[in-house]
Amino acid sequence: MSIQGNPPDEPEIPAGDDADAADVGASRLPMFPLGSVLFPYMPLQLRVFEERYLIMLASILESEPAEFGVVLIERGQEVGGGQHPFSTGTVAQVLELVAPEGFVGLVAQGDRRIEVVEWRQDTPYPQAVVRELPALVWDDALTPLRVLAEQTVRRTLSLASEFTDDAWSANVALSEDPVEAAWQLAGIAPVGPLDQVAMLRSTTMAGLLRSIFDHTEAAADAFRVPGPGQIDPDGLDTDELDTDELDTDELDSDELNTDELTTDEPDPDDVDPDDPDPDDRAT
Repeated sequence: MSIQGNPPDEPEIPAGDDADAADVGASRLPMFPLGSVLFPYMPLQLRVFEERYLIMLASILESEPAEFGVVLIERGQEVGGGQHPFSTGTVAQVLELVAPEGFVGLVAQGDRRIEVVEWRQDTPYPQAVVRELPALVWDDALTPLRVLAEQTVRRTLSLASEFTDDAWSANVALSEDPVEAAWQLAGIAPVGPLDQVAMLRSTTMAGLLRSIFDHTEAAADAFRVPGPGQIDPDGLDTDELDTDELDTDELDSDELNTDELTTDEPDPDDVDPDDPDPDDRAT
C-alpha cells in the first residue's frame, strides 16, 4: 500500500468568527478528538455516526477546503464527555465522503500542524481557537539522518509484523518530497501514541528525524525476543524464587519417573553385619 498522494494546497484557515481569538493569527476550527495521532501527509479514515459530529461535518462541508482539527485524547473517551485532549494536533482536509446507512464514511489527509489555544464551550460540537505551528524546513545535509531513520522504521516494521496485524508494511512507499516523507515515517513508525505526540511536537526537521529514530529504536527492543542461546543464566536471581508459591497439587504423577526416585530404605549391602537386629535401629 502506498501513502503517496497529492495533498491539497495549504490555504489559510478560514477566519470565521474569530473576533475572540486569544492570539493574533489564531482562529476557530472544528475539532475531532481521537484515540490516535494524525500526522501531516498521512491518511485518515473515520466512521462518523454521533449526531454532533454529523452536524460538524455538515458545517465544514460548506467551506472550501473542508477541514477540521484532530488531536489525541489524553484522558476520556472518543465519544461523550470527560475528554482531556492534547494541545498539539493536525488539520485534516476532507477528500471523500460516503454515506451508507447508519453512518458517514470519511476519508481525509493530514495537512499542517496546529496548537490549541482555547477550547470553546458555546458550540454544538467541539471547536477550539487554534494557531498554526511553523512548517519544518528541509536541509539536504539531513539526508544521512533521514536514511538512518527510514532504515530503522522499516526494520522495526518487519519485527512488528510478527506480533501484530496493525503495522504498516515494511515496504510501504513514501513520498519523494523529503518533508512529506519525514512526516510519513513518523506516521508509520510502530510506536505508541505518546511517542507520536512527542514527534508531532518537533520544532526542527533534525529534531523530528532524531525523534523518529530514538522512539522507533526503543520500540524495536520490545519486539526482540531473545533466543535460547541469548539468555544469560548468570543474570537470573535465584534468591528471588519463592518456593512457598509452588503448587504441588499441579504435579502429574503420571509424568514422574519412579526409576529415578531414591528412598530412605537401606541397601542390604550397606547393613552392618555386627548390628544384631537392623530393624531395631532408632529412626
